This record gives sequence, C-alpha cells and structure tokens, in this order.
Amino acid sequence: MAADKPKFRSRDAYGRADRDGFIHRSWMKSEGLPDDVFDGRPVIGICNTWSELTPCNAHLRELADHVKRGVWEAGGLPLEFPVMSLGETQMRPTAMLFRNLLAMEVEESLRANPIDGVVLLGGCDKTTPGQLMGAASVDLPTIVVSSGPMLNGKYRGCDIGSGTSVWKFSEAVRAGEMQLKDFMEAESGLSRSPGTCMTMGTASTFACLVEAMGLSLPYNGTIPAVDARRRVLAHLSGRAIVTAVKDDLRLSKILTRDAIENAIRTIAVIGGSTNVVLHLLAIAGRLGLPLELTDFDRLSSAIPLLVDLQPSGRHLMEDFHYAGGLPAALKQIADKLHLDAPTVSGQTLGEIVAQAECYNDTVIRSLDNPARTQSGIWVLYGNLCPGGAIMKPSAAGEALYRHRGRAVVFETIEDYKARMDDPDLDVDKDSILVLKGCGPKGYPGMPEVGNLPLPKKVLAQGVKDMVRISDARMSGTAFGTVILHVTPESEAGGPLAIVRTGDEIVLDGQERRLTLLLSDADIAARLAEWRRVRPVQRYKRGYYQLYVEHVLQADKGCDLDFLVGSSGSTVVRESH
Repeated sequence: MAADKPKFRSRDAYGRADRDGFIHRSWMKSEGLPDDVFDGRPVIGICNTWSELTPCNAHLRELADHVKRGVWEAGGLPLEFPVMSLGETQMRPTAMLFRNLLAMEVEESLRANPIDGVVLLGGCDKTTPGQLMGAASVDLPTIVVSSGPMLNGKYRGCDIGSGTSVWKFSEAVRAGEMQLKDFMEAESGLSRSPGTCMTMGTASTFACLVEAMGLSLPYNGTIPAVDARRRVLAHLSGRAIVTAVKDDLRLSKILTRDAIENAIRTIAVIGGSTNVVLHLLAIAGRLGLPLELTDFDRLSSAIPLLVDLQPSGRHLMEDFHYAGGLPAALKQIADKLHLDAPTVSGQTLGEIVAQAECYNDTVIRSLDNPARTQSGIWVLYGNLCPGGAIMKPSAAGEALYRHRGRAVVFETIEDYKARMDDPDLDVDKDSILVLKGCGPKGYPGMPEVGNLPLPKKVLAQGVKDMVRISDARMSGTAFGTVILHVTPESEAGGPLAIVRTGDEIVLDGQERRLTLLLSDADIAARLAEWRRVRPVQRYKRGYYQLYVEHVLQADKGCDLDFLVGSSGSTVVRESH
C-alpha cells in the first residue's frame, strides 16, 4: 500500500497489511474490484432509498449509476447501499412514524462501514430528512441528490397538481359540484412520471431547502425527475463528493446556523410545507445548533410569497424550474440571506444567486409584485397551545386570520370520519373543527390529517374554508385555515385534550394567539379529570412502543430523545 496517499477514514479498514485488512479487502474483491481501488482512494457511500413501494424514488437506481460515474471519474470508489424507504402515499399509519427509524439506520450504516463521504439519494417526504438526521449525527462529507419532481399533471387540457387537486376534486365531489366518474378519470393524469409531488409539497420544499442550505448542487430542488439534467446533476454530484472528502468538507461545515436561517427564509419565498419545521428542528438537534420554534416566525413572516405555486398559488414545479429555479427566487431576497454561506459546489450561496436569471415573472414574482404578501410560518401561543402551534398563512383564507367560533370536537380521526357527513352534526360555517389524538404519541406518528375535509352540511352551503385545529400535521400539498402541531399534544395531556364541543376558541393570527375561552381554574380541573381517566398505553412491543415512549413533542422536532446529538464517525473496535 502506498504511504503517500491522503489518509481517509476508510484506510482503517482497507489500508492495513494484516489479517483484518485482508478480510476487509478480500471479501470486497468478490464484487470484481481490482487491487488498486483500495490503494488510498476515498470510498463514497451512495445511500439509496430506492423502492418500488415509494413511487417518488422509483428511479433512484438509475440516478445512483450516474453518481457512480462521477465518483469513478474523480478518483473515488463508489459503493451503493440501501436503507429503508418511506413511501408517503403507501405507508400506514403514517410515514412520519418511521422517519426516526430511517435516521437510525442511516446513522449506523455510515458509522459502521468504511466510508469517507456519502451521497444521499432521497426524495419522498420523509426520506431526505431522515437521511440528513442520520448523516448529521456522523458528520462525514455529505451531498444530497434529490429524486426531483414528477411532470405536471394533466386533465382535460389543464395542469393539475399532486395532492392539491386531489383535495379540491374530492371536496367538489362531496359538494355535488363534480361527478365521481370525472374524479376517477383525473386519477390517471395526475402522476405521469417517477418523482415527487410537483406541487410545493414537503418533498419539493425540502429539496429546495437542501439547495438553499448548500448541501446539493444548484437546481437540485427543481429539475424534473425525468429531465436529463437530473442525471447530469447526479453525475456532477459524484465528482463533487470526492472533492469534498479530499477537502474534509464535513456536513457540519456546510449545515450551520446561517444555512438553517437561509432555509427558513426560503420557506416563505416558495410557500413551503409546514412539515419542514419538524425536520429542521430535528436536524438542528442532531448538530447541536440553537433553533427554536419562534425562529420560524421571526425569520420568515416578513418575507412575501414570491413563487406562485400550488397549493399557495397557481403553477407547478416544472414551471418553477423553467422560470429560473430556486436561485432566481432567492435572488429576489438576496439582501436577507447569508450570502457568504459555503455550498458543496465550491461556490458560496451568493455566487450562485448572483448568476441566476428569472425567465418568467408570472411564476417567480418580484418583491413589488408578490403572489401573496403573507407567507412563511406563523407560530401561535396561548392557553390552548402553551408549547406552540403553527399555521401557514399563504395557504389560509385571509378572512379567517382573526376568528372566534364554537368548537365542534372530534376525539379521534375515526370519530371525525364517522360523523363528518351526519346531517345532524351541530356545525355551521363559523364553527371551529377540533381534532384530538393525532399527535406524535397519540396516533402514533403524527399523520397528515389536520386539513380536515369540511362537513358535508357546510359544503352544501358553499363554504370553502373553516378554521381547523389539531395536534396533527397536514400535507405540504394541502391548503386552508389549518392550525397544526398543537403542543403539548392531547395524548401528552396538553389543553387540547380537554376541549369540549360548545367551548369558544379565538384565533388571532396577526397577534399569534390561540385562546380557549376558559378560566385557568376550569382548564386545570378538566386536566385533572382527564389524567384520572386517561387510557392505558396501547403499544406493548416493538418499534411502536419505543417510539411512543421516547418521541419528543412537535416543538422539538419529534426526534427520539436518545437520538438528539451526535456520536461522530469513530469506531475503534474491529469485527474479528
């Protein structure tokens, strides 16, 4: 073995002239690898969440091949390995339940194996956040290659969007405004290629945030999944990760507090998903970076919505990319960004943004002509949510920003489904729908059910939006005046647990207040009674039990308490 080669982490396995080195190299040579690939070149792990059960990620095997080309060209050894894939549209009870499990698998796969740097191949909503959480706790050089958005949906000559159009069409059927056969016909035209939702759902949002944080090459967030330029980006990422390893450009050198602040401001510009609040909090917790729920409101609420994209606007991800992509959007708020933040491309964010151009100002709007003046994430506090709750103003009805109404309470999602269309349901357009039992512990996993379909009784009156409150999440593709992530959740004994039908609730979005109109004494008495009769824990074994016992609340990112922080990449003991 040559002694003058750079010393990489993988050399502890492949660079030894002893029995252990023999074992590590010999078994790998069964894959047809020649002697010289172990002679000091960096080993690049390609962490792949490909799965046929995850349609967003169904093409990642092909992208992995393009990453490998770049790694080989740059003098590295690419080794692909699989990790758990989380298909948002397929998994029950919710993919969010398993995000932390994926993070555990990624972390231990990276730490246990002789890898010097990693390319994370993900896309579907929880895959990339889970991968980044795991990678952050190991802190190797890391680059993300996202799967990219699918092609625009098409139906009867019009563009339709993932999720967003489903929610609209479903409500139209229930209101008698659309025939069921027409609804079913739209199904085949919605998802026309591999890739993530082509609305600004969680996957597209997080892919854009990864780009804004400098963890991917430019345009990672917007290049369509089936566009040849997505394969080029993968190829170039393979080259870039080898350079990052040689420069010891670890994840923590890119993913700093400044990078996260850039991401939070990006949420407002693009009208991003509320789900990324949980993911960024969890990632910051892995890196030991200070980040509070209130930071999302403070950093984002003064920035208008500039990307006119569903569900907050009109267009879709293809349109966003052709209009100039994320760099062109960020150029509009350049003076509010940390432009000196480094990126894995070798350029600063400022250098990337300076080169950007906007080619369609109906998609990427200017500051003096925003799609909506209110954007970002509102963080609410009050006696109903002492740990906070969030709201996405760009997806809500402005007329409901301030609202007082009578609660109509549903104890579980099953209770809601059983009664939502009951003609005797005591509900009107001014009512506030309250859903319990859907937080991290209560469901478990905190599902995307917060954007409750409106009761048929009010739909028949032409009502299109109501205030809805829950400890659940909602899809990034969803819309409405929906208050989410109420903390503490009802299962944990938060005040949400004791709300009763008929109680009055006041939402004051502008003042960031959510108030249950009960005295402190009445709330305390109800909570004491709730604790006396609360149900016994339902889960007695396996991952469900582990999750429920250790999951943190939404204001802490819903990570498992024992996973917060980092163990690094050092492993001192051999396997034989």
